Amino acid sequence: MVLHTPPARYKTSSIEGDQYMHVKAKLTGYYKLSTNQSQCVHIIVFFRVKMAKYKVTVHTHNIATATTMNNVFIKLIGEKGESKRTWLTSLKGGFYQDTASREFDVVCPSSLGTLVLIELDKQPLPLFPQDAWFPSKVVVTMPEGDTCQFPIYRWIMDKEVHLFREGTAKRLCDETNHLARYSREKEMKTRTEQYCWDTYKEGFPGSMKADNPLDLPSEIQFSFTKATQFLFTAATGITELKLKGYSDSKKSWKNIDEISKVFCCNRTVISDYAQEHWKEDEFFGYQYLNGCNPMLIRRCSELPANFPVTEDMVKPSLRGSSSLLRELQSGNIFLLDYKNLDGLKANVIHTKKQYMAAPLVLLYRTPDDKLVPIAIQLKQEPGEDNPIFLPTDSEYDWLLAKIFVRSADFQEHQLNVHLLRTHLLAEVFAVALLRNMPMVHPLYKLLIPHTRYTLQINLLARAFLIADEGVFTQFAASGGEAMNEILRRSVASLTYSSLCMPEDITARGLESVPNNYYRDDGLKLWDIIHRFVEGVIGFYYKSDSEVQEDQEVQNWIKDIFDHGFLAQECTGIPQSFSTVPEVVKFVTMVIFTCSGQHSAVNSGQYDYGGWMPNTPISLQQPPPTTKGQSTESTMLETFPDVGTTAQGMSTMWLLSKQSTDFLALGQYPEEHFNEVPPCRMIQKFQMELKVFSESVKARNSGLPIPYTYMDPALVENSVAI
Repeated sequence: MVLHTPPARYKTSSIEGDQYMHVKAKLTGYYKLSTNQSQCVHIIVFFRVKMAKYKVTVHTHNIATATTMNNVFIKLIGEKGESKRTWLTSLKGGFYQDTASREFDVVCPSSLGTLVLIELDKQPLPLFPQDAWFPSKVVVTMPEGDTCQFPIYRWIMDKEVHLFREGTAKRLCDETNHLARYSREKEMKTRTEQYCWDTYKEGFPGSMKADNPLDLPSEIQFSFTKATQFLFTAATGITELKLKGYSDSKKSWKNIDEISKVFCCNRTVISDYAQEHWKEDEFFGYQYLNGCNPMLIRRCSELPANFPVTEDMVKPSLRGSSSLLRELQSGNIFLLDYKNLDGLKANVIHTKKQYMAAPLVLLYRTPDDKLVPIAIQLKQEPGEDNPIFLPTDSEYDWLLAKIFVRSADFQEHQLNVHLLRTHLLAEVFAVALLRNMPMVHPLYKLLIPHTRYTLQINLLARAFLIADEGVFTQFAASGGEAMNEILRRSVASLTYSSLCMPEDITARGLESVPNNYYRDDGLKLWDIIHRFVEGVIGFYYKSDSEVQEDQEVQNWIKDIFDHGFLAQECTGIPQSFSTVPEVVKFVTMVIFTCSGQHSAVNSGQYDYGGWMPNTPISLQQPPPTTKGQSTESTMLETFPDVGTTAQGMSTMWLLSKQSTDFLALGQYPEEHFNEVPPCRMIQKFQMELKVFSESVKARNSGLPIPYTYMDPALVENSVAI
């Protein structure tokens, strides 16, 4: 009898005696019949096994420089076994051609069971260098027809083997497979080594430990597109200033018209409006509801003891026969208090001492629903050398008082409202997330899009804006010693409730103020985000006990409390979570802070600061101590010099400039969620945002000054600029 050599993919079996006929009847394939001296019959049977074929689709992310010319290898790991390490190659080419995905077959002797992990690695070709590859996901179609998706969304830049989990969200308590637990532990060990806390300055929130952008893990760095455009915008702004001879000029302005020549090509609808209306009281008041800093104004029911405004002072500014007392009781008087700036030493710019005030301002809601200033005191302590300026004073006395207020607002806005309450807190949320949540955790999947670019933009801010040689340090009145103290005071007064918009609006008594589009749009946006978060969190956490037992979630909030809020219980920030609604509220606040709130206090910087007289970055003369002495010449001498003005305007232009790889709120090109319910919730979230955006546009079409900063179509997912 001829002996056939079986292919390697066949299994063999040795069967004796009477079993032969039974086996022959049952099996087809290769076999050999032989006898030995004892006449015992042996049959060696080779039978064909149906191989398990897995279709593997590898997707490369659609960003510049994401492709690779290296060889890519994969291993599938399931509950019943693992595949061989397989080279992903085909006649269609590798991962360097202009295509989003490639399909391959991985064949195994038998089913691997439920897939738990994949291993990916890439090796350079001979004579070719190691390059960087950014795969977005791997989709595996099982022999049974089901599909498993493995989110990746990170750079692979070395020859090491990288583990990636199947994308179904799992809390630690959901993990039953030892390989899954091992992968989770390994990922978090690596993360805690990569993402370390640092203290930039004593009294500041914790930050990411890194000296320059290249020290950051590659997956959180700017994309090639973002980095290129950011550098180009910065370089062209500086070059334009140097060519015009503005950036290094120490001269004072000779007249108002000269100022418009700086950045004359960089104009917006609102910057033009500001240039035309900056002197008007109504525009002054409007900005405290809808400008860059809508966070300071609050209803005033009783005058502060250090602001001795009398009935006689403001009676000419009140309409009809009303009185200050009546207007206070009616809720029509509002207060701006810049006590955060009190007693601080102002900067020295171009060897010249600068000045800033710590004003108190009364605003009055008129019967026709305008908000106008009716009294300004430029220093906190009343006295003969600290007059209360009034609209009935001379034109330049009143205008100069408002200029000092607007300059004070620049300092308060940039350091407290913008830098601390959005940028630095967003970094705290991001670092804590990356240190405590594995990719497979539902909170990681929900929050990771809202951390995009935040760590790098903050690193750049520390290096080029608030460092010793930074633009803000060199050219703002509050740069230097004052900056650090303002930030410390702001951190000390930070509260959880002030970060939650519904509570903050109520606490400041702004529920019924007309024409407050920041409030109207912000509350609507908060509600939309809250419903979305409530749905997603509720899908994964069915009871309060599940929240209490999730150690990764508890570690996350504790990290935020300790490093972001310096373990200060008076902030009201939770140290742990006890209930599902507590998690929902906090996560809503995080997403709102990183998206809508940041947009509200960032996007309008050039709109309201592009025309320098409306928001001076610094002032060269001290606050007036008497009335009747101010003139146009006094005002021009008080404005920052030409070079300081130019530097401030160019910086605000850069920080307001949107990148082309901008991602609007609710747009999640990275598919982290696999399950159908959260994917449907994302679609509903996007639809609600779209409807809201359309309503904002419709309203704005009838306004003299459109309010766009909370329009979801223009709100970025994260603090990325």
